[in-house]
Amino acid sequence: MPNPWTGKGNPYTRDEVRARLKATIDRNEAIIAAGAGTGISAKFIEKGGADLLIVYNSGRFRMAGHGSTAGLMAYGDANAVAMEIGEYEVLPVVEEIPVICGVHATDPRRRMWHWLQKVKAMGFSGVNNFPTHCIIDGHFRGVLEETGMSFDKEVEMVALAAKMDLFSVVYVATAEEAAAMAKVGADAIIAHVGTTVGGSIGVTGAVCSMEDAAARCQSIFEGARAVNRDVFLLSHGGPINTPDDATHINQLTDAQGFVGASSLERMGVEESLTSLTRKFKSIPTK
Repeated sequence: MPNPWTGKGNPYTRDEVRARLKATIDRNEAIIAAGAGTGISAKFIEKGGADLLIVYNSGRFRMAGHGSTAGLMAYGDANAVAMEIGEYEVLPVVEEIPVICGVHATDPRRRMWHWLQKVKAMGFSGVNNFPTHCIIDGHFRGVLEETGMSFDKEVEMVALAAKMDLFSVVYVATAEEAAAMAKVGADAIIAHVGTTVGGSIGVTGAVCSMEDAAARCQSIFEGARAVNRDVFLLSHGGPINTPDDATHINQLTDAQGFVGASSLERMGVEESLTSLTRKFKSIPTK
């Protein structure tokens, strides 16, 4: 149903978002979700036909010219930044595309049930677990897990979101994490295979091969589908950067679509502004 106050657009119920995505699949189209760190990004990504907009705190860093990984660092309140971008930049300019809020579920200062009420009241139609600790590994990941800032907190947040009728599209890095998220009601699983390559601030050496990305995606998808056959399956990150890359992953795996942040928002700006500026610089003078 449309927004009861305006007659169109956000917020949507969980079932309404699911129905929209199922309709995309039924039309034999890929689901495309895109990060939006600014209002103008959101406006024109919607115009391009994306199915979902996701507001991450990393969008602020990305669109300021910094690496998206800054969103994982202690450079600000991740929850407050995502809420601010949504409230003042993205939600005021979108027409009808569902908008998802990035939630830092491991923030020990938040009563998560209370924060999700604010997310819902703002007009977001769902949640995403970002910043996420699933992409942190090694000794530091062990420290986080042992000191109360574990990935389980993200799973708990998604379980709460399901109870509150919020759609959830979640990052995972392993089949076990995918199964845990599917078990508590995650609606869409995103196989996160690393920081995106390409552009001025993408990774170069710290990335897996396309074959490895496909294998990791498929393992994650199978972990999720073993628990819930109806969960949507999406790929993200690493070497999956262009439409051709996403097509390749769709062909090699059970992926039903792609989530792009840097690959849609940042790369679009970098390429178009550089090209347009060069064209202006080439205009003749009298």
